[in-house]
Amino acid sequence: MNDVNDMMAVTVAGRRALTPSITEFTLEPADGITLPDYGPGAHISVQTPSDAMRRYSLVEPGHSPERYVIAVKREPESRGGSRSMHDDATIGTRLLVEPPENEFPLGKSDRYLLIAGGIGVTPILAMARELARGDKPFEIIYCTRNAGETAYLDEMTEAFGDRLLVHHDEGDPDRIYDFWDHFEEPRNMHVYCCGPKPLMEEIKAVSGHWPEGRVNFEDFKPVEIVRPDDVAFDVELARSGRTVHVPADRSILEAVRDNGIATSSSCESGTCGTCKTKLIAGDADHRDMVLMEEEKADHIMLCISRARSGNLVIDL
Repeated sequence: MNDVNDMMAVTVAGRRALTPSITEFTLEPADGITLPDYGPGAHISVQTPSDAMRRYSLVEPGHSPERYVIAVKREPESRGGSRSMHDDATIGTRLLVEPPENEFPLGKSDRYLLIAGGIGVTPILAMARELARGDKPFEIIYCTRNAGETAYLDEMTEAFGDRLLVHHDEGDPDRIYDFWDHFEEPRNMHVYCCGPKPLMEEIKAVSGHWPEGRVNFEDFKPVEIVRPDDVAFDVELARSGRTVHVPADRSILEAVRDNGIATSSSCESGTCGTCKTKLIAGDADHRDMVLMEEEKADHIMLCISRARSGNLVIDL
């Protein structure tokens, strides 16, 4: 994860409805900055208009990019990120983004199979465009509910022709695409898959006998910030003297932000350490992947951890 000081200013230069729930955003550099290069499969973290940080895959390969292009699905249970992008990131809106990172890089292979499900098409499209430019052999399997919910369908059909297989299941479990024929015998190719949890689990199940490293995943499922059995609690902010109520369905970070108190954040998934805050009192339920055991007595990650019981006091 990049340092919070590395954030760059961009402007929404264009937006396009791809489906009723997916909008494409074109982000151009502000203040004369030069956008860093990136490879297919990369993502950027965007500080959305609601101040929530969200990760979005870049849909174009990025050698000397003049713009960043992302596609955002409006999630029905949005915690503020995707909703604020759709509602408030209008033409001319200024946003802050972190430099691209790539945890899903496209490796070298003799042949490629690209598998996308729903909004998971975004990194897959970047990969396909890169492979097509390099005249590399590849195929794409793109699974969605129906044609109306298939982002980039026309562009991909025109660009990739018979290398693209599109499957619509119409929401019927009996019509889910059968991948077994593609994986029955391990082949000398690399597979890249991005999509919802059921798709990822299916590909993992049918490819378990393949050599390690041949099948690669970009897990698009959202982080479980709150859980069904979470309860509300209060957080006392020692420096400001204020007390903030944290509802059962909100994180400490979100509750503090909802009360107009600015605090640093980046990944908002308990993996980067940006929102690390001193814990003065209380029994914390640590859910992050950053704190060392010896730090847990007196520190907490505001984006994901909660009170195990009672209330908390933090240095804010």
